[in-house]
Amino acid sequence: MNEGERKWKPVEGFGSVENDRIIRGEILGGMKVDDLAVGKTLTLRTENRVYRLERRVDGLYLSGHPEHCPEPTLVTIHGSTFGGSMIKAGYIGRGMDLEYHIVGKSPREIVTTSEIGDIEIVGEEREKSKEDL
Repeated sequence: MNEGERKWKPVEGFGSVENDRIIRGEILGGMKVDDLAVGKTLTLRTENRVYRLERRVDGLYLSGHPEHCPEPTLVTIHGSTFGGSMIKAGYIGRGMDLEYHIVGKSPREIVTTSEIGDIEIVGEEREKSKEDL
């Protein structure tokens, strides 16, 4: 690729702030919730807490918040945001806030975490980045 050439094109209709956030999300990475296999668990480290998200046969169970989910609690993951109304549905992204709903609560009760700093699959060694080498 030539210098100055872009791999990614801005989304028409979005402002520079939204497009910058989309690019940031692509750089930092994450995963689709549907890619978490039954029996697998993620550790999500946010600015304020450490959550565990486990895929069981009957759904997703989240724990780590003293009020909302102190024990594994059945949830629906809406996706991730950068703190605004634009959501990347079904996605857990570094540098983004996770939005979830506790099954059985009012649909209006949506919980938003602080920014996710790291995502790890429990029991699997993290890939080393260039900074780790």
